[in-house]
Amino acid sequence: MRLTVNRVQYDIDVEPDMPLLWVLRDELGITGTKYGCGIAQCGACTVHLDGLAVRSCQIPAQAAEGSKIVTIEGLGTPEALHAVQQAWVEHQVAQCGYCQSGQIMQAASLLDTNPDPTDEEIDRVMSGNLCRCGTYPRIRAAVKTAGAKLRGA
Repeated sequence: MRLTVNRVQYDIDVEPDMPLLWVLRDELGITGTKYGCGIAQCGACTVHLDGLAVRSCQIPAQAAEGSKIVTIEGLGTPEALHAVQQAWVEHQVAQCGYCQSGQIMQAASLLDTNPDPTDEEIDRVMSGNLCRCGTYPRIRAAVKTAGAKLRGA
């Protein structure tokens, strides 16, 4: 099958039901997307599939064929960080950092649809992405800062 990941097309030979997470990590070597729980409960494996945040541990490879997949590696570059990535740095959100790629991908998806979310909207959307270090107040602040950057405020 052919997958488009971070604007690059890959021809892969895997079982159609192999989770997208393992295709990304084991077959393509794109390891920014993390394995957390394997049951779509923690959000560490969050990627964008046609612009929507999804849990890649639960998406079969065949379901992603023909879609545009974006991982943390495709969101921004070291030279040109995405507004969410820049806000994460400014607010020093990461502690251990394990959940951060999923958190950032979820936040970017939220801001694509709602660039000026309330605290309650941020909490609701981000609540499915778990952070064992408990940086939730900084996550909320970073989402607000990124939204302001995206709005040009």
